[in-house]
Amino acid sequence: MTADLLKANELHKVDPVFGQVSFDGHEQVVFCHDKDTGLKAIIGVHNTVLGPALGGTRMWNYTNEWEALNDVLRLSRGMTYKNSISGLNLGGGKAVIIGDAKTQKTPELMRRFGQFVDSLSGKYITAEDVGMETKDMDTVNEVTKHVAGISVERGGSGNPSPVTAYGVFMGMKAAAKYKFGSDNLEGKKVLVQGIGHVGEVLVQHLTESGAIVTISDINQDRVNQIGAKYGAKIFTGDDLYSAEVDIYAPCALGATINDNTIDKIKASIIAGAANNQLANELVHGKLLKEKGILYAPDFLINAGGVINVYSELVKWTNAQVMEKTENIYNTALEIFKFADDNNITTHQAAFSVAQKRIDDAKNELKK
Repeated sequence: MTADLLKANELHKVDPVFGQVSFDGHEQVVFCHDKDTGLKAIIGVHNTVLGPALGGTRMWNYTNEWEALNDVLRLSRGMTYKNSISGLNLGGGKAVIIGDAKTQKTPELMRRFGQFVDSLSGKYITAEDVGMETKDMDTVNEVTKHVAGISVERGGSGNPSPVTAYGVFMGMKAAAKYKFGSDNLEGKKVLVQGIGHVGEVLVQHLTESGAIVTISDINQDRVNQIGAKYGAKIFTGDDLYSAEVDIYAPCALGATINDNTIDKIKASIIAGAANNQLANELVHGKLLKEKGILYAPDFLINAGGVINVYSELVKWTNAQVMEKTENIYNTALEIFKFADDNNITTHQAAFSVAQKRIDDAKNELKK
């Protein structure tokens, strides 16, 4: 072992990969490197019992490679349960590219990444995520057919963000129905944290429904732009988690519900688009339940995007996509009731329903 690896191993007190807390029996983890393009990427294939692993590619300027590895492991695992609970015949996978999407992403880098995806022969199907756009998927498509979310001009479904946002909106309405007795969001105070492609469309839906929307983002120019466009309030306080709102919608990166924030949250509902919102699913899911905060499981309500890209594989119409995304409302209500009936967290309820589908499929394969 090199000195750096020994140091990292000592720091984490685990085997470098298999001992990671986020390593949840992943079938395959692929490290991709290309010196000429500067590509450093990791592909995580968590589970393929229900079908090929489908999940987006995220490009992010991670602090270090351990952070990137942890992210791809958590994200790919989440895709397994997102695809399962959505009734899709897909497994879970995800990819991360280490780097600044604004300054380091090039067509050559994306094509090289696509070649790595192609080398998996369809076990992993990539799509768009943070730091990526439809045109990037078109570039990947130049070297592999194992990509979804390509442009309409190329025969794809285009940008999945609007459908993702619609699913989150339906999940939020279901949470309001369960918590407040009505899914009418008029007059409800909603804080949207993160106003990227998905966050903006969610702000639009909320504004049109009469909600009182407050927005926050690390990009102040973006905040000002979206605030002016939709008439949303801009958060100016010191701690957004302490904001006096009815609904908190995390739509940026994950783990915002953690030891440092959970006691500050005053919202009655948490329903957003971000993946892996709970830093520790068991601990923080239980604490939210004890505080009486209704949590709409992220991998359930943000599934609209993957439903949209899945439509390319099974040739669904736009109407079918929207119908299946709208059904997130009904599934969420069922999950909330299942959780209360069994005195478990909503995350545990959603997880158990998703896991049962996977287990049933695995048992069928054994017959």
